[in-house]
Amino acid sequence: MVKFKDIAAAGYSKYVEIDLGASKMVILSGQVAFDADGNTVGKDNFEQQAEHIFQSIKSIMEKAGGGMENVVKLTNYVTDVANLPVFRKVRDRYINLAQPPASTTMEVSQFVKPDLLLEVEATAIISK
Repeated sequence: MVKFKDIAAAGYSKYVEIDLGASKMVILSGQVAFDADGNTVGKDNFEQQAEHIFQSIKSIMEKAGGGMENVVKLTNYVTDVANLPVFRKVRDRYINLAQPPASTTMEVSQFVKPDLLLEVEATAIISK
């Protein structure tokens, strides 16, 4: 069974839970640095945007009944790969460094709003 969670007005779910029997898979839509009103957090500040995004991922993981240790895959989109050291510094405060998730990073030209500097998707497996 698939459960669509936090359905946004723009026509997408912020995350989806898929029942796998003894566990569930949680797939997050790409997280960007928007506040509750849709304003960009940390304009021109990559580290602040990354921190906001990983806080959002952590919050969704907890809402789904898990934690950051359950994240098994990250897909990262950045507008400038020169920011990767800062990205890794922030990410490493949130992930399980002993068993880090699989990860893919891509450089893109821009996002839905030009002041966004990165977007992160996450997939997790949470035991029931």
